[in-house]
Amino acid sequence: MNNLPLTFCGIFFTLAFAWIGIILTNQIQYGALEPTTEQYDPETGGPIDGDPLYPQKPVGLAEQGKKVYMDLGCMYCHTQQVRRKGYGSDYERGWGRRQSVARDYIYQDRVLLGTMRTGPDLMAVGDRLPIPTWHHLHLYNPTITSQGSLMPPYAFLYENREIKGSDTSVSALKLPPEYAIEEGYEVVPGHRAVALVAYLMSLKLDYDLPEAKRK
Repeated sequence: MNNLPLTFCGIFFTLAFAWIGIILTNQIQYGALEPTTEQYDPETGGPIDGDPLYPQKPVGLAEQGKKVYMDLGCMYCHTQQVRRKGYGSDYERGWGRRQSVARDYIYQDRVLLGTMRTGPDLMAVGDRLPIPTWHHLHLYNPTITSQGSLMPPYAFLYENREIKGSDTSVSALKLPPEYAIEEGYEVVPGHRAVALVAYLMSLKLDYDLPEAKRK
């Protein structure tokens, strides 16, 4: 019992040092990061007046799509972090033209880095696959666009709608013959599908930062 105060102090200081090392140090290093221009002003060392600031905050439909992305658990199979050269084959796979850095995430209230790559990294998927129709087909049935894909289909995000008249809906999916549904019906994206694709299209690294240049 005589060692109880010493044990308590040891536990307290261990936790305190861990908190300082993990939380406080990172807050000091990254907590003050702000959007910036692609180049620094050589005179002021800050952003260049009048130039666009990056990263830009996602708004509207893309922000709604992020919630769909989280609801569906997409982060369990996909990451959103392009590794630097020499730390994997992200560049060779075309997953990004530069590594992602802390500043890229400053507008994200929940950062979806992910922990497993059952599927490809999505940090810059809006750059390498800028075609909404591709994403809709992939979500509806991944094997349409990626033969042998392990990704489950998300057909429940789409509606089988009866075609009225002779014209199909502008948003109807153009399914290959082997995936065609009952004649007289069409597959139309629901709101969650549209929002999710808007979010995926917003995931881009098409800008430079002073600390991370595209190759």
